[in-house]
Amino acid sequence: MFTSWLIKRPWCNKFQKRYVSKGTTIVKNEHGEQEITKIRNIGILAHIDAGKTTTTERMLYYSGLIKHMGEVHHGNTVTDYMDQERQRGITITSAAVTFQWKNYRINLIDTPGHIDFTMEVEQTLKVLDGAVVILDGSAGVEAQTLTVCRQADRYDIPRIIYVNKMDRADANFDSSLKSIESKLDTEVLPTQFPIKEKGNLEGIVDVITLEKLIFSKKDMGMKYSRVKLSENEDTTLWEMANEKRRSLTDKLSNMDDELANIIIEQESLDAVTPQMLIDSLHRSTISRKGVPVLLGSSYKNIGVQPLMDGVLLYLPSPNKTKSSAYYRCFDDKLCARAFKVVHDKQKGPITFFRIYSGSVEKGMKLYNVRKEEKELVGKLYIAYADEYQEIPKITRGNIAAIMGLKSTTAGDLVTTDRTTTEQAKKKLRAEKDVALEDVEKVFDNNVKTLEPVFFCSVEAPSLSTQTFLEKALQELEREDPSLRVTQNEETGQIVLGGMGELHLEIIKERIRTEYKVDADLGPLQISYRETIKEPILDTFSTEYKIGSANLKITIIMSLIPNYQEKETLLLDKSQNYGNSLNAIPAHIMKAVRNGVKLVLLHGPKLSYPVVNMGVKLHSLEYGSGTTPSLISAAVSQCTRQLMKDVGVTLLEPVMRVEIVVPEEYLSVIMKDLPKRRAEVKCIDTYRQNKVVHCLVPLVELLGYSKVVRIISSGHATFSLEFDHYEVMDSMNEAEAIKRVTGFY
Repeated sequence: MFTSWLIKRPWCNKFQKRYVSKGTTIVKNEHGEQEITKIRNIGILAHIDAGKTTTTERMLYYSGLIKHMGEVHHGNTVTDYMDQERQRGITITSAAVTFQWKNYRINLIDTPGHIDFTMEVEQTLKVLDGAVVILDGSAGVEAQTLTVCRQADRYDIPRIIYVNKMDRADANFDSSLKSIESKLDTEVLPTQFPIKEKGNLEGIVDVITLEKLIFSKKDMGMKYSRVKLSENEDTTLWEMANEKRRSLTDKLSNMDDELANIIIEQESLDAVTPQMLIDSLHRSTISRKGVPVLLGSSYKNIGVQPLMDGVLLYLPSPNKTKSSAYYRCFDDKLCARAFKVVHDKQKGPITFFRIYSGSVEKGMKLYNVRKEEKELVGKLYIAYADEYQEIPKITRGNIAAIMGLKSTTAGDLVTTDRTTTEQAKKKLRAEKDVALEDVEKVFDNNVKTLEPVFFCSVEAPSLSTQTFLEKALQELEREDPSLRVTQNEETGQIVLGGMGELHLEIIKERIRTEYKVDADLGPLQISYRETIKEPILDTFSTEYKIGSANLKITIIMSLIPNYQEKETLLLDKSQNYGNSLNAIPAHIMKAVRNGVKLVLLHGPKLSYPVVNMGVKLHSLEYGSGTTPSLISAAVSQCTRQLMKDVGVTLLEPVMRVEIVVPEEYLSVIMKDLPKRRAEVKCIDTYRQNKVVHCLVPLVELLGYSKVVRIISSGHATFSLEFDHYEVMDSMNEAEAIKRVTGFY
């Protein structure tokens, strides 16, 4: 059903010269569809500036999809297509690209590396079968590398690691391997090692085949040669390669029984063939017992083609993942999950999907499991960053983009109808090895949402542009689940919540450049939380006069501090109160929950969300004719009053910070940190640099990027991510209240 879309692609004029006019062979089955075993759905994950986009650009060039490579510093790469990405040289939004390599279809997603855009990574991970984690060979595993790997762990995603920038003088492959083992707590399986002469990367040794890989400098590394190592001519390399091969074989035999049996039969580590090692690496990677590690220098065009081979050899096809087993409950009927929404000026909203079973065709109806709504499929596309090729049909295992869906958002599961959903649930629950939580993983919108730590007000420059601003915010919020758009009930202001300074700055720029609204953003505010320190139990009574009737509501309620459970409303099941609570109708109990929920969303002190507090209902008495809305109001009043009586305290967000600084500038960094209420956890040494790990309140990090550049003369870099909320002392709380309200 697939046409050779590489041949007929209608590229836009500004990029016309970059694309190749001929396609590559696509392996199809007897139905004309791409064989599922020849598909790889992968993501590129890394810390900022590790070389994700540069590596992706080389992959597209060597696959034959583009004929001119772009560079991040030139602002002309394919996957960094947004104006803000090209101006800043960073990836902000994930971009999907489909290309062919050695008769395989690779659906690749380049993800952001900056912590402010970690939600883009989170959305993508759910639909991936495998991942390539890219490291800077001079830095090893960095802060955001840890974050993305923890995210990938939650979704049980097999991965390979590519140590990039090995051309740098301070790059060290062995140090990177140790960093992976210690920080990622995984068994490394190095399949290559570098050939370095006088600090220069001259080539790569393939440990599996015992070959030298030498890359041509004349044609941008397009051609490279494989030369068998010789004991006479390459004595040192030959000895190292054999030693590392035996070490790799020994490691694999400890985690792969099939290879261990072969070694026992042959009674030698050296008798293992390259294909046996490759098969063992494939099994060990999928089972996540170890991680193959490759190396190169993408910028210098070294090592990218073997990395692409590694994707085919070691990472799973869509039918060999754990998730594919769960989605088999849909049989041949459609099952797909949305993971991204973008708004195109001409095409409108475009929703990206991973197809787990069945197929999608233009004009068919989709049933949204979460929203229980039906939507009509418009045009169907294969994506190439911000360009799209229309196709008539897409089959299981692939990633595609659908035009025209109005309400589907990231994380939503779609199928053909409600009956199909119920049958699939029943079938999955009936399987013996499937836990209830696995059923929930399949059918729930289970993309983890992150709470914003910054917020600011946003205003349209005039009444005439208010509608355009509201439209822009509606579309941006649908695209970016980490962006929160709310309205302050007291002031009527629109409030934006985001993951960081850069995040909200990018949103402002997008409103201005894409929607032509010169919106005014207010000063950046910290997103605090409210809680209580002590327990309290009391009775609350209130009366409402409705017409001639006086309706009295009496509530006995207690508040529990340091409460961490998901269910925030508890019911007293003791002998004194249990029976009366059981008699309360379901619609009234729903009103009670709504009343509690309202207070938890907006605390009584500064209207921040309430956390770490449980609410326990002991008794509820109300007269005949009392409506659910009055119950909700009374419960809200009661909860707020109890919080005020016991005393409300503010919690501030504390960030986990990692500062990388040359030793000569360490003292000035350490001198500055106490001013920021930093708690230094440890100081590591990595090559010529010191790495300071500390916890710092977010408010103390406002403008820190500029300060750290000045005091270190531009030599220090830092990264941060949210760690926890912490109770503030009275002095800092008073300062926070002053910043928020303008007075004590």
